[in-house]
Amino acid sequence: MSMPAEPIALQQGLAPFFWGVDVGGTNIKIGLVDDSGQTLAYQSIPTEVQLGPQGAVDRIATFISTQEERIGKHAAGEIRGVGLGTPGSMDLPKGILVEPPNLPGWWYFPIRDALASATGREVVFVNDANAAAYGEFWLGAGRDHDSMILLTLGTGVGGGVIVDDELVNGVNSFGSECGHIIVDPSPTARLCAWGGGRGHLEAYASASAVVRRTLDRLRNPAGRVAPSLLDALGAGDGKGLTAKKIYEAALQGDSVALEIIDETAWWLGVGITTLVATLDPGLVVLGGAMDFGGASSPIGQRFLEGIREEFRRRAFANVVAGTTIQFASLGGRAGHLGAAGYARKILSRRGATQKTP
Repeated sequence: MSMPAEPIALQQGLAPFFWGVDVGGTNIKIGLVDDSGQTLAYQSIPTEVQLGPQGAVDRIATFISTQEERIGKHAAGEIRGVGLGTPGSMDLPKGILVEPPNLPGWWYFPIRDALASATGREVVFVNDANAAAYGEFWLGAGRDHDSMILLTLGTGVGGGVIVDDELVNGVNSFGSECGHIIVDPSPTARLCAWGGGRGHLEAYASASAVVRRTLDRLRNPAGRVAPSLLDALGAGDGKGLTAKKIYEAALQGDSVALEIIDETAWWLGVGITTLVATLDPGLVVLGGAMDFGGASSPIGQRFLEGIREEFRRRAFANVVAGTTIQFASLGGRAGHLGAAGYARKILSRRGATQKTP
């Protein structure tokens, strides 16, 4: 996954400016973004979940305050607000984290208003995967499209949906949760990483699911014609096994690793067919850390082509012809850029409405 581009000088920025904050279970990425999507200041700080949400809010606000003092009152006067992306579940209208599984101890915290109070700026609240989707839509793989779906492949499977330039947030703040569509309705279907949902796409196509499926394969070797490079990692509690290790074994031609990656592509092809049949966006983008090397790797190319092949097999011909499936292009920048970009969209719209007689 690519890291954030080097910030440009403030003098090169195009006002107005917006802060983008991307909260993850491990790190919080904070960027000051100009009106054209260029980053003017950037910092990644540890989330330190155990210190609680107010502690994180205070550290975000401290960085923002320090940077605004550095750039001076005139430039700081061009900052219009803050875009805040966090993991779900959430209540977007109320600005509350509800029960985000990877932020234990942060449940039912009014994070939007807490950050607004700490920074003195208006905060636009959005799901983190939707923020990443908006970043790709505004500046990345979707910049020439009016609609798109983003799937983020990591510990879970996140999703972001944009239809005709609008994010699908949903009545219950659960819109675009593509990882929780059902791909296996059987009573013995696998459980997803978060929440224990049975048969969800996340239960088959996330990094955690890939590891669990691989462990099952390694511990039940019947039918295998040769040992696997992953056998030692699968022994005992299997904690040494990761999606990255599976990718590295696949690069060496390991049959188990290749089978798991091909099966993961199959499950994604099934899920994407359902999503496209529902939304017909014309573009599906794959982001997140689990891209098996991405477009620059033969395994990543094999993975992507496997997804496309299953989609071609299942979808209508005219839909296949009009749909692009590709990797994301912004990497780790998508979240903070998208959060800032979505704040730019909402606050600019709100300002224009308020000026209308």
